[in-house]
Amino acid sequence: MRKSWLVGALAGLSAAALVPPALADTPPAAAAAAAADTTTTAPGGSTVLVPAGWTVSASGKVLTLSPPEPDLHLVIVDVGVAADAKAAAAAAWAAYAPARVHPFKLLTARPPRNGWEDAGVIDYETSPAEHLTQIAIARRRGTSWTVLILDGSEATFEKRGGAIGQIAPSLRPAGYARESFAGKTANPLDPARVQLLLDFVRQNAAAMHIPGVGLALYSGDKIVYEGGVGVKELGKPDQVGPHTRFMIASNTKSMATLLLAELASEGKLRWDQPVTEVYPSFRLGSDATTKSVQIRHLVCACTGLPRKDLEWVFNTTAQTPASDTFRQLALTEPTSKFGEAFQYNNLMASAAGYIAAHIYYPDMELGAAFDRAVKEKVWLPLGMVDSTMGMDEALAADHASPHGDDLNGKIAVEPQDLNRAIAPFRPAGGAWSSPHDMILYMKNELDQGALPGGKRLLSSEALLARRARGVPVGEDQWYGMGLMEDASTGVSVIHHGGDLMGYHSEMFAIPSAGVAAVILTNADNGPYLRRAFQRRLLEVLYDGKPEAQGDADAAVKRIAAEQAEFRGRIQMPADAKVIGALAAKYVSPELGTLRLAKEGAQVRGFTPAWNSLLTTRRNDDGTVSLVSIDPGWIGDNELLVGVADGKRTLTVRDGQHVYVFTEVS
Repeated sequence: MRKSWLVGALAGLSAAALVPPALADTPPAAAAAAAADTTTTAPGGSTVLVPAGWTVSASGKVLTLSPPEPDLHLVIVDVGVAADAKAAAAAAWAAYAPARVHPFKLLTARPPRNGWEDAGVIDYETSPAEHLTQIAIARRRGTSWTVLILDGSEATFEKRGGAIGQIAPSLRPAGYARESFAGKTANPLDPARVQLLLDFVRQNAAAMHIPGVGLALYSGDKIVYEGGVGVKELGKPDQVGPHTRFMIASNTKSMATLLLAELASEGKLRWDQPVTEVYPSFRLGSDATTKSVQIRHLVCACTGLPRKDLEWVFNTTAQTPASDTFRQLALTEPTSKFGEAFQYNNLMASAAGYIAAHIYYPDMELGAAFDRAVKEKVWLPLGMVDSTMGMDEALAADHASPHGDDLNGKIAVEPQDLNRAIAPFRPAGGAWSSPHDMILYMKNELDQGALPGGKRLLSSEALLARRARGVPVGEDQWYGMGLMEDASTGVSVIHHGGDLMGYHSEMFAIPSAGVAAVILTNADNGPYLRRAFQRRLLEVLYDGKPEAQGDADAAVKRIAAEQAEFRGRIQMPADAKVIGALAAKYVSPELGTLRLAKEGAQVRGFTPAWNSLLTTRRNDDGTVSLVSIDPGWIGDNELLVGVADGKRTLTVRDGQHVYVFTEVS
């Protein structure tokens, strides 16, 4: 939940910013917007997917793809010969808009894929007030380089993240055919192949600073492995086992969706039923929008509702009432039409779980009703005895502790403050579970709702409705309802990930192979491992090209490079003049109270759910930011120092929102 989904969609391409000035270079007159996804050819011969609703224009060797909004361009330039990725990117900017490019920030290598023999991602330095994304992805085949430039508004970049996730990986050299496992018979996960997966996880968890990994595998109608590698907490000997609990974060969403599916199976609601028919007090923005919301919209990530996580991060505690989900939704209006774009929103998923629970137990408080519903209607029927919505219950039992890298790249245990604060929105991400329980959960996906002894948890029709292909999130990838499908290798992989501070997980079902897998990690570098693990699982099943280890190796180098770059840009010790001029207390109408207290040469920020040591960073435009440097928060929640109407301010942004803290006495 905590990290931007788009990072994963672009295989880890980082954006350095947050709505820029209008683009300085308007592309040539474009054709009408594409009516459906289509493939076009760049002037140099490379091919790329153009999503529905996007326009294409060509000028010389520059091909420009633009969304409906005018403030973002994706530009493809077949550069030709260049010394390296950085030089190729510079040549591409020279052909596109040389006056727009910002200073070089960082080059990180990527492994060669999709017919390319070399690849690198170049990030450019932007200042927070610009709200600007500038990235170049340079790829080489033979002696010729092709560059994809992403340039424009951070808000639109986030809003159109699903479409960008389609475009970026689809750019391929002329004539290249993708690897496909379609029609191939999967290998069984026998002991030798299980060991290959264990060895892969063990080797790369260590390299990525992940102390412990829970793992479970299902193949041939049985659990072939459940357990893990490494330790539950750094510095302690206890090993991860099959019943070790981890927070599964956003994987809880599929359980909320499963409750809705059970209700559909029982005839108690319809997917296309207006939400207000079953929960009359529901409201989303305007009256017209509210009336349009159907049950399926709660969990489709397709309503055009942007992320709104900073109110959780800054202004929520475990004691915040569950009803706050509905208060926030009533104040929020979508930024795109229903079905137009993928926009991941935790509040909608939270509402889904609470509404399902309310239908089952209308006389109970929403949070208690959900806890009871997910336990009685999902966990107990499936034999999931380790799973719980209660953090205190989990921490009193066999559990893994959260970890993250510190400022020097060394692993450290992280606090649970933010993870506790997910409680008011727990259908979106508050569950704890174990490798044993989660593999039983994914077995149910393979069995399409059938239980042992001929009984059923729900109808297969209702369960499978959650997998129906909805909005695209990448090339041959779609979001359903609390589940995603990845068919980019010709084989359907049903999956979903989960992210909270120090806990990052993924669950997989490959129906055609009769295989399921679960990977649970206790460190913030977990997303890199789970992506590589998915590739390694497919390689083992289908004798695929050995690419997973290259993905993992590149991720390890990237982690180190980004940490070094961050350390090089901050001021240690902090700028004493800036720190001395700060107020002790600030208030935001949306995010509540932020307190600052001097701590050594830095300052510490405190909110109800968050606190971190802060230091200063001087931006290219002369402004100064306070940046967080505690493990788990490094570089997050950047606060821009300013003044408005004679009062000191601190401004924080996510992709589509700007929040201003103003000093108070």
